[in-house]
Amino acid sequence: MTVALANPARATLSTASAGTATLVLSGRWSVMEPCPGAAATLAELAASHTTRLRFDFSKTATWDSSLLLFVFDLKCGCERAEIECDLAAVPPSLRDLLAQLARSHESSEPRDRSENFFTTVGRETLDALCKVRELSAFVGECAISSAALLKQPRKFRWRDCLEQMQLCGTMALPIVSLISLLVGLTLGYTATLILRQYGGEIYVADMVGISMLREMGALMTAIVIAGRSGAAFAAHLGNMKAGEEIDALRTLGISPVDFLVMPRLVALLVMMPLLALYADCLGILGGMLIASTVLDISPSAYWVEMLTIVDMSDLAAGLIKAATFGAIVGVAGCLRGLQAERSAMGVGLAATSAVVTALLFIILADAVYAVLFDILGV
Repeated sequence: MTVALANPARATLSTASAGTATLVLSGRWSVMEPCPGAAATLAELAASHTTRLRFDFSKTATWDSSLLLFVFDLKCGCERAEIECDLAAVPPSLRDLLAQLARSHESSEPRDRSENFFTTVGRETLDALCKVRELSAFVGECAISSAALLKQPRKFRWRDCLEQMQLCGTMALPIVSLISLLVGLTLGYTATLILRQYGGEIYVADMVGISMLREMGALMTAIVIAGRSGAAFAAHLGNMKAGEEIDALRTLGISPVDFLVMPRLVALLVMMPLLALYADCLGILGGMLIASTVLDISPSAYWVEMLTIVDMSDLAAGLIKAATFGAIVGVAGCLRGLQAERSAMGVGLAATSAVVTALLFIILADAVYAVLFDILGV
């Protein structure tokens, strides 16, 4: 059963001459009762080709926010339809509320917060300079700690250094062995495809030997250690920072660089050349396997031919690169760990950033060494 409402809200449109229409608002306007919608009134205005709209509130009994929203929606619709909306007859209290509602909508409209090209370039440049400053300061602290280590080696934490040597050196042998052997096999097979066309299969030994000693041995080992030890350094130091252990060290007057960073740096500086030398041997062995199985070249002939092109300068170049790459991995991992945010997400981001930073500077250092060795004739 339906109950008829006493004096319901109504919006009656009457059209006068010269395109002017009057909207008579009558009855009780309440959010608890059915009220007319602005869409129907706007449709009537569009059908009548009205250019100017007036309001008549003389028959309005009571009203609340329902009337406010109706008038506001109608006013916005008239603006979109280019219909002049005369608010002279609107009660002052309702007119004030309409002005406040209009201001609130203006402030909530989305603004164009995009930056222009020069602002973006400037902000990124300042951010890059800040990162370079932090990296330079950290490298300087490591240099000072290295000088102190040379002056007073007894104060160095050799037990921690030996533990890190085992973690980043001995325990990395399986993955380094697999990667190096596969790289040697790949280099040998690729060289076979090229040299077989010219009858120079024996020169597979030269290509594999030079590539492994000068480039691939140190580079592949550095990439493996960056993903393995660099991320581990960042995660470990990041967890210590989240647990406020590094703050405790500073409170006790102990430098985190001396206590935490230097044992890891020394361990990588010692183990990286040894791992690179081990990788060189396995890479050469992989090329020897390809030569003996695919090309029918005996291991002795392969070894003799390789010694005709490889000398100590090639080995020294690879070991110098390996030591440099080890220092880069250690600095990147420890720096990102000390910069990590005090949360689990911050530790994960620090580990990822450590690997990316290490790989970037490893490739950059390798390119610099290639140009430098070419200039020096090494």
